[in-house]
Amino acid sequence: MRYISFYAAARNLILGCVFVLSACGRSDLGTAEKLDLESAPVQTVEKMFVVQSENGRLQMRMEADVMERYQNDSLSYELFPKGLAVYGYNEEGLLETEITADNGRHVKEEKNDREQWEAYGNVVVKNIINQEVMETDTLYWDRKNEKIYTDCYVKLYSPDGYMQGYGMESDQRARNSVILRPFDSYGVIVQDSTEVRIDSVNFIGPLIKK
Repeated sequence: MRYISFYAAARNLILGCVFVLSACGRSDLGTAEKLDLESAPVQTVEKMFVVQSENGRLQMRMEADVMERYQNDSLSYELFPKGLAVYGYNEEGLLETEITADNGRHVKEEKNDREQWEAYGNVVVKNIINQEVMETDTLYWDRKNEKIYTDCYVKLYSPDGYMQGYGMESDQRARNSVILRPFDSYGVIVQDSTEVRIDSVNFIGPLIKK
């Protein structure tokens, strides 16, 4: 009886091991997907606020709800999936340029020291001092050469009139925006030359006597 019981126990143990090995080898349990590190941001910043100054003078500030930074061997770039706003100041410290967009990207190539900013979706460029507004869908900022440009459809509003066309180039302050391929039709606004224009953004007003 003891021999039979020992044999039965050994048989049950072997069958149990076979069942476990069979279960572990089943293909329908699935495997974990490989993690693609290059598609994941190496850094995420919320409520981003950046200020650039030189010799104590404010030059530029940038604001964004979300910034995602990506990195590989030769290229690093930041995405701004919830939009961004860039503000540029002139030599006197006055707010001169404002650029807003629904999406943005900042690309920097290490090999050739190339750096470029790109803005997409409802891009609005304002020169507050000149009271000019430009609207387009895509805008590029070449920081090294200090210019902004686009090949897309552009609308330009100014106190002197309205123009539209394809392609635009300007310095990075949007002081001398030029539409490269304007339409034949454009509008001109007739104004009183003696009218005084006030920069409502930078205007402080008269000091109050105490």
